[in-house]
Amino acid sequence: MTGITFEAIGDGGVESLLAQIRDELMAQTYRPARARRKEIPKDGGKVRVLSIPSIRDRVVQGALKLILEPIFEADFQPGSYGYRPKRTAHQAVNREAEAVVQNKTRVIDIDLRAYFDKVKYHVLLGKVAQRVQDAQVMSLLKMMLTVTGKQGVPQGGVISPLLSNVYLTEVDRMLERAKATTRCGRFTYIEYARFADDLVILVDAYRRHDWLLKAVERRLREELAKLQAEINEEKSRIADLAKGESFAFLGFDFRRVRSRSGAWRPQYTPRLKKRTALLEKLRDILRRFASQPAGRVIELINPILRGWVNYFAEGHSSRCFLFVKDWVEKKVRRHLKRARKRKGFGWQRWRRKWLYEELGLYKHYRVHRPAAESQSSMIGLINLGVKRTGKPSAGNPHAGFDVAGTGNVAWSRSCDTRRRKGGTTGNTNIGLNRRASPRPYVGGPRGAAPRGYLTRVFRRRGQS
Repeated sequence: MTGITFEAIGDGGVESLLAQIRDELMAQTYRPARARRKEIPKDGGKVRVLSIPSIRDRVVQGALKLILEPIFEADFQPGSYGYRPKRTAHQAVNREAEAVVQNKTRVIDIDLRAYFDKVKYHVLLGKVAQRVQDAQVMSLLKMMLTVTGKQGVPQGGVISPLLSNVYLTEVDRMLERAKATTRCGRFTYIEYARFADDLVILVDAYRRHDWLLKAVERRLREELAKLQAEINEEKSRIADLAKGESFAFLGFDFRRVRSRSGAWRPQYTPRLKKRTALLEKLRDILRRFASQPAGRVIELINPILRGWVNYFAEGHSSRCFLFVKDWVEKKVRRHLKRARKRKGFGWQRWRRKWLYEELGLYKHYRVHRPAAESQSSMIGLINLGVKRTGKPSAGNPHAGFDVAGTGNVAWSRSCDTRRRKGGTTGNTNIGLNRRASPRPYVGGPRGAAPRGYLTRVFRRRGQS
């Protein structure tokens, strides 16, 4: 049964396969088969090993996931977005952008080294056992894990994303406690977003919260040490957007720039290496199918372009999209000219309308903006997501997430409303407390006469 294919299932009937799996599970004779290993290339010449279960094992994992997922969804925190129902990577990206709008510009970017391959089974099963008391379910889950080795959650399994979220839930809880403990009314000074093993934490930029940046980093390392998760120090870093630095999250590069009105806003664009990987993939297809008609080549590259553009159609990707569109169009033109053994791009022979309408080359390079939510404040196109309830924390601000309580400093119960040097006020909600920026004086420096004023005065005197 381990080598069964979809064609064999279609011939023998799906019902017979499901009945056999059900009988094995009820008789407790089911044994998962070893997964097929597949290596896919990564950046830097490395490879990621996928463990792909057999069809029958995927059916069992899918059924087990339907049972466990509603149980653990109640425990998952708001900042977790990876492989959860009705949650997407775009929502995690928008959450980080909202935090930048609220002047949380100090970034803790944590990278875990081979996270999925180093999950400890005894730690994971202990976390699952806290919510699941069924011995048969625990035994089945243990068999699924141990069939792939002594440690690690197999990437490629149906239930693996759920288990990876269960493993890191305690880290999310610590960050939520830190966020709730240090908040002042409706204003928060910490924000985070996690997608599987990709975690980014943003801390308020005001200098009175310098201790908060160090405390969150220290507590984060302590929680990861409990899970025996190894931090990749080469890729982990602390950045400050206020100093012109940037950070990467889910394929986007985040920066803080000035808008035309002079206000600070987040700018997130596709990473350069993501664009380079796309062009390399398209170039490889054009090279391998150089002898094929242009219509065949377009059929191959259109799905790749559509998927890439749909993912990066958030934020500020217009310039990147224009570059990709121009590059693809030129490559298709060169393909048409080579088929006729001629040089150039055929600008006069083939109009752009003909390429996109007759040949069907992908053309929908549009940037989507996040939609407004019903219970959130909006500034332009950025959703602030401000909560309407909350009380200032009382007493020790470290107590909620720092058990040791070391390094405590004096704490003011009132929100900081002092103006920051060269920026907004101490209130991190920039939508409710923004410094009014006067309209620039058209005539020149402040106090100077408007443009054309003296000319009109001399004309009146000459007429009189």
